[in-house]
Amino acid sequence: MKRLFASLYVQVLIAIVLGVLLGVFAPDWAVPLKPLGDGFIKLIKMLIAPIIFTTVVAGIAGMGDMKKVGRVGVKALVYFEVVTTLALIIGLVVANVFTPGAGVHASVATLDAKSVAHYVGAASSLGTVDFLLHLIPNTFVGAFVEGDILQVLVVALLAGFALARLGEQARPITNLLHEGARMFFSIVSLVTRLAPVAAFGAMAFTIGKYGLGSLAALAQLMACVYLTCILFIVVVLGGIAHLAGFSLWKVIRYVKEELLIVIGTSSSEVALPGLMEKLERAGCAKSVVGLVVPAGYSFNLDGTCIYLTMAALFIAQATDTVLPLSGQIGLLLVLLVTSKGAAGVTGSGFIVLAATLAATGKVPVAGMALILGVDRFMSEARAITNFIGNTVATLIVARWDGEFDATKAGDILRSRPGA
Repeated sequence: MKRLFASLYVQVLIAIVLGVLLGVFAPDWAVPLKPLGDGFIKLIKMLIAPIIFTTVVAGIAGMGDMKKVGRVGVKALVYFEVVTTLALIIGLVVANVFTPGAGVHASVATLDAKSVAHYVGAASSLGTVDFLLHLIPNTFVGAFVEGDILQVLVVALLAGFALARLGEQARPITNLLHEGARMFFSIVSLVTRLAPVAAFGAMAFTIGKYGLGSLAALAQLMACVYLTCILFIVVVLGGIAHLAGFSLWKVIRYVKEELLIVIGTSSSEVALPGLMEKLERAGCAKSVVGLVVPAGYSFNLDGTCIYLTMAALFIAQATDTVLPLSGQIGLLLVLLVTSKGAAGVTGSGFIVLAATLAATGKVPVAGMALILGVDRFMSEARAITNFIGNTVATLIVARWDGEFDATKAGDILRSRPGA
């Protein structure tokens, strides 16, 4: 029994349950606990930039072959685009079948547009050119100061290419980066011990602030989002993993500690360092992990894509806005672009939704006020799906490029014989 409670998985699970109970029965005590979750997220995010930099640079420098790096990048982007498009289409289909917003009959004139003004303002700067320019940090260290994943990845790629060109002369620097990565992962293992406290505080705040009673009015939307995410994970990601020779259930069991941290904090980013370490241990090449995982956290947000289409159609249905098939296809095409445009932006799901509705001009942006109160509750579904999606994506790209060591994985992710 003592050994069971020593498990981080069990500790986080107990913390989540206790947080929910405190939020329900003592909300006045629960709400002030928000800093516990916020502090943990800040500690992890503090380590993401140096971990990505050291891992990517050392991986590329060790790989040496620049064509190989480009090949992995192209394969990853192709995979991301196909799977996220599937997620958008599935969200669109489910929203049409179950019509969660039907019968709400909300009047746009009476909605509180001021509550979503912040997201609308942020969405106005999501142009393609602005996004591409944003990839370039103002200074070399600026990417680390801002903690922007994509900017750090760009800097790391340039540094990795430079060291690869220097060849053997760069060996001391590459070795130093390897040791630096080990140090940062060691810090992560120390910080992760605080995960139960963070999960308790974050869950207590969410339930205490918004209350379980607030879910009743939008229960159908939430049920549809969660159901769709579950189906996507089981059918789409499970099918992809099976075709590649992996068992999705073994994969999920392998990353269960990180998955529970994601659930407790409603953020998939907090699990990024732990995921990278575990994927390397499971047989994925360091260079593949270093490229695919950070890029996936920006371009492979399957859960967010499902949420975007369902939220947009819910608002249309709730405000009695007629959106024919042609309009829905137009919405889908816009989402294919905007869903990639807010990569690394805090609150990206809501910002992208605002940008999409404004771009199509068919669905009232003010309708976002209808789902603002329960957005936090749906963030768990988004975060879980994003996390599992990026775990599967890295394994698939590593296998696809011949950079997966099945013998190293052993029983962790045992593939089918002959796969």
